[in-house]
Amino acid sequence: MRLASLVFAASMTALMPGLVSAQDDYVAPRTEFGQPDLQGVWNFSSFIPLQRPAFFADKKFLTEEDVAALAAQTEAGLQAINNIGVGGYNTFWIEMGGEGDNRTSLITYPENGRLPETVEGVAVQVGGLGPDEPGTRPVRMVVGGIAKEGPEDRGISERCLVGFNAGPPFTPNLYNNNVQIVQNRDTVVIMTEMIHDARIVPLDGRAHIDDTIRQWSGDSRGYFDGDTLVVETRNFNDLTQSFGVYGSSLNKVLTERFTRVDVYTVNYEFTIDDPSTFKDKITAMVPMAKVDGLMYEYACHEGNYGMLNTLRGARMEERRALEEGQ
Repeated sequence: MRLASLVFAASMTALMPGLVSAQDDYVAPRTEFGQPDLQGVWNFSSFIPLQRPAFFADKKFLTEEDVAALAAQTEAGLQAINNIGVGGYNTFWIEMGGEGDNRTSLITYPENGRLPETVEGVAVQVGGLGPDEPGTRPVRMVVGGIAKEGPEDRGISERCLVGFNAGPPFTPNLYNNNVQIVQNRDTVVIMTEMIHDARIVPLDGRAHIDDTIRQWSGDSRGYFDGDTLVVETRNFNDLTQSFGVYGSSLNKVLTERFTRVDVYTVNYEFTIDDPSTFKDKITAMVPMAKVDGLMYEYACHEGNYGMLNTLRGARMEERRALEEGQ
């Protein structure tokens, strides 16, 4: 069977109404410390868009007719990806969502399934693979940049700092949608495949670090609410975007909830509260599927090699322009 057909079949499984992973009578296994066992490697790939497409209006769930209407579009879209040719990402590289649900958006609040309005005057840095965007430092965009004077002019993922789906929070992307959870009595380690970042979350009730200390991934503290691991993260620095392409994370408070709902699924829910960027909170739910395997290091080398060549290339362009002007 062709790859596109396999992907198409998986997408239809993910969208079919009535497929619910959670089991009402499921009791999560316990660790040796009596905590709900969330350990292992989990994949958060998804076909469900973050925001509800405008043409769905207020519709929260797809019907069977909706699925049928989208089938041809899905197949055509995947075929177009596979026809990109050399230099692009075809579906061989893309992680496709598996069994899921029939929601029209990962965002569950606001009720319209879309990001709330932003605060007036909030910074917006879109980025991308095209020309550099006008702007000033700090560059918070993930990909792209404002110039090539130095590394600080480039996006944070180009510098291998953070970016894409590394979070927190975790949102599905093209690939590397894997996270590994390791537990002991007083801490939980949440390690992402993307950027290969390990977040150590104390569970012993200690206070957050001083507000004057700011970190790229914030400062996390956790506790168990019944069978749910709750992680609150604050003390982000001013060098990353709050969410999407908007604002900065300086005043953001992120609350994540990890709930094991069956043998193969952890429901991951996050809420962003950032009144400096958005006029309302944002909540999204992303199912995570159990991975029968190990997670290997994703070594980001853009900052080691690509950055050097990007800046060297810019200096060569300047030199040639100067020589041609003489």
